[in-house]
Amino acid sequence: MFTAYLICESLQGPQKVKVGSSNNVLTAKDIIIATGSVPFVPKGIEVDGKTVITSDHALKLETVPDWIAIVGSGYIGLEFSDVYTALGSEVTFVEALDQLMPGFDPEISKLAQRVLINPRNIDYHTGVFASKITPARDGKPVMIELIDAKTKEQKDTLEVDAALIATGRTPFTQGLGLENIDVATQRGFVPVDERMKVIDANGNLVPHLYCIGDANGKMMLAHAASAQGISVVEQVTGEDHKLNHLSIPAACFTHPEISMVGLTEPQAREKGEKEGFDVSVAKTSFKANTKALAENEGEGLAKLIYRPDNGEILGVHIFGLHAADLIHEASNAIALGTRIQDIKFAVHAHPTLSEVLDELFKSAKIKHKLLTQ
Repeated sequence: MFTAYLICESLQGPQKVKVGSSNNVLTAKDIIIATGSVPFVPKGIEVDGKTVITSDHALKLETVPDWIAIVGSGYIGLEFSDVYTALGSEVTFVEALDQLMPGFDPEISKLAQRVLINPRNIDYHTGVFASKITPARDGKPVMIELIDAKTKEQKDTLEVDAALIATGRTPFTQGLGLENIDVATQRGFVPVDERMKVIDANGNLVPHLYCIGDANGKMMLAHAASAQGISVVEQVTGEDHKLNHLSIPAACFTHPEISMVGLTEPQAREKGEKEGFDVSVAKTSFKANTKALAENEGEGLAKLIYRPDNGEILGVHIFGLHAADLIHEASNAIALGTRIQDIKFAVHAHPTLSEVLDELFKSAKIKHKLLTQ
């Protein structure tokens, strides 16, 4: 008996996998589904891989487009806007929601727009859908038809050199034979519990079957998939383990970077209202950090969202130089359950960017001091 890692095969029943197009059926003690995801392309959009592209094609273009429209302003769209403007392209965002960067903490989004969008050769249309996109052909440019996201009325038509579809990713779970074990996907995602164990259509756990990564939709990040895989390996080798997804950091690799872990301020306040606790916010600026100033990168903000009654860290958001590296002190604190009243005494070397987090934790106001036993 062994553990089978299901890549492109088909489940035939409990602990059974058919390999490829052959009739070979393997029996395994445990099976891990790790099939990942593919770019999501909305209806009405024709992708040719040359002038209408996804993130899979975006770094393989033979020429840099003079004008490129980016549909979606999340992580992928924002990162590629950074790349294409650096290469000299004019960029136009097309965003269905009423604001750019809707998945980020609102305060971070506002600052990032001021630094990453407004000064650059970027314009945008918000509150609109790209209902139809036609690739460039026969001497004609890429045509993008925009409709109002709410009323569905025709709004505008864009003519650009290229269009990048950055509307997220969709799980690659078709053809896995999930119906053979009575598992129904939810919007394509394989349902799992907090230990990545697959749940069938009746709400029962499927014995010895796990799903990790983008295919389960819990957190569509490569390092989250890796952490989930490690958690599952712990379990199949006899050690119980449960991953805290709120402790997993995320980063957007722009210049400067954006990073975050835990809850946004609106999410934290909603949770506080439901569970009956107050939420406080502390902030520090990169302009007060000597290393950032020495690097001529003083534009930046770190934001801490926490419970003032017990010092629990609910979320940390950073916009600034090397934000993707700085976030790990906060993510590890959340993972280990470290409270602000303890971490604020940690010593940081001077002059370093890590002092941004040092000042952030020290600026928090805790109502009741707790002593570490």
